[in-house]
Amino acid sequence: MINTYLDENRTNHARKLFDQNPSSRNVVTWNTMIAGYVKGDQIQHAQDLFDQMPMKDVVSWNTMLSGLQKTKNPEGVYLCLLQMRRAGLRPNEYTVSTVISGVLDSVFNVLVSQVHASALCLALNMSVFVGSSLMRGYASVGYQVGLQRVFDEILLKDVTSWNALVSGYMELGCLVEAQRAFDRMPVKNVVSWTSLVNGYIGNKRINKAWSVFNKMSERNVVSWTVMISGYVQNQKCMDALKLFIRMLKSGIRPNHFTLSSVLDAIAGCSSLIMGQQVHSSILKSSIPGDVILSTSLVDMYAKCGDIEAAFSVFESMPKKNLVSWNSIIGGYARHGLATRALEEFQRMIKSGVRPDEVTFVNVLSACGHGGLTEEGEKYFYSMGEYAIKAGVEHYACMVDLYGRAGKLEKAKKLIKRMPCEPDVVVWGALLGACGLHSSLELGQFAAEGISNLKIDHPAVYSMLSKIHSEKGGWSSVIELREMMKERRVNKQKAASWVESPFGVR
Repeated sequence: MINTYLDENRTNHARKLFDQNPSSRNVVTWNTMIAGYVKGDQIQHAQDLFDQMPMKDVVSWNTMLSGLQKTKNPEGVYLCLLQMRRAGLRPNEYTVSTVISGVLDSVFNVLVSQVHASALCLALNMSVFVGSSLMRGYASVGYQVGLQRVFDEILLKDVTSWNALVSGYMELGCLVEAQRAFDRMPVKNVVSWTSLVNGYIGNKRINKAWSVFNKMSERNVVSWTVMISGYVQNQKCMDALKLFIRMLKSGIRPNHFTLSSVLDAIAGCSSLIMGQQVHSSILKSSIPGDVILSTSLVDMYAKCGDIEAAFSVFESMPKKNLVSWNSIIGGYARHGLATRALEEFQRMIKSGVRPDEVTFVNVLSACGHGGLTEEGEKYFYSMGEYAIKAGVEHYACMVDLYGRAGKLEKAKKLIKRMPCEPDVVVWGALLGACGLHSSLELGQFAAEGISNLKIDHPAVYSMLSKIHSEKGGWSSVIELREMMKERRVNKQKAASWVESPFGVR
């Protein structure tokens, strides 16, 4: 926080000197000022200053491109590149790399092949730096031929270009080609091995990833973190925690990314004591707290049952992002504290943070748990104000909301009006509500919906049996049990509806 304050003060002081001495301005001072604003995440100030520049060089354009890329503005990156080319400036290696990074995962990723063509004309394609960026770009758009072509064009291939090829193949799901490229590498480093491990994790081959990790002769904090995170992603939280202990014993100090993954694992195991121990270690260590680590702490405490500790950490955060707000709102929703969840949502809006799809799932879930039907309807229909289209998760929350309130006909009508196909969670929410309110007709309607999805789950038979027995239809109960035997559906073991795929969200 102090560093940020000092950076802002330096930038403000530099701006005063800059404004007071117009005669001393040159391209370098203009570029320095723009770079300061970009570093301080003040992109609008950077853009205003950039637009005022009487003369721009390639550094000016690259600095502005990096700012737009940093703020995830692919359209801005595209327009800036266009203006740069119209101004007659020749892009360099840094320009190509920044543009590729700036347009990935957006509709502007079609620029990858155009940037490649431009790099060919400018003879930049043979550079390892440019080649690695282009390979990353082609992997992102799913074009294997382009990935291989760029690799072949690189004049002097080093370990970085080989690593980019392995990572690219892994991203495309070409596991055999990735392993073959790895085996052909003339020189391997710790990044090479980590890229292979990460690739197998990304393709849900966790056992293969572990096998490669075990063969590594050298591991750094990134390698350990990737493997720990991989276990968390695959719901193997205890394995993640065991590996973390092994890492500490090996003498490798964790960084904030490691600790964030460990906290996610602790949340998955609901181990509050271990979470408190890790939190205590973070406070005693010299690891600087950041928004990612703090958000993981909020999430961990909320999922481990200590919502007040979660709120305390949340309030202590000097900077909060959308994920942080979603964590505390979701935490309150899970604890049935609907009013507090909605209060945090309003605070979030007032602070200028725009909600996303996850925010509304949490808000609607809070309304459902708190029996706030009217509020839930209001928030559901307000999603369009934020340009958010209701998805199947939001409809499931609304069905659950109506179901808890006993408004089963409303739930049925909502399902029929869905723009997308209802999934098992939507039908399950309705079936659960039918069990709660002993509605046989709608229970059969929900069971039919689940059956159409080609799912034979014991919870369906159990719930229908429950409804029939409450209505005194014992012959139907016997019939259902016979049907379960015929279809070899095992009776569901004791579990709460929360643990069931048809349970409460």
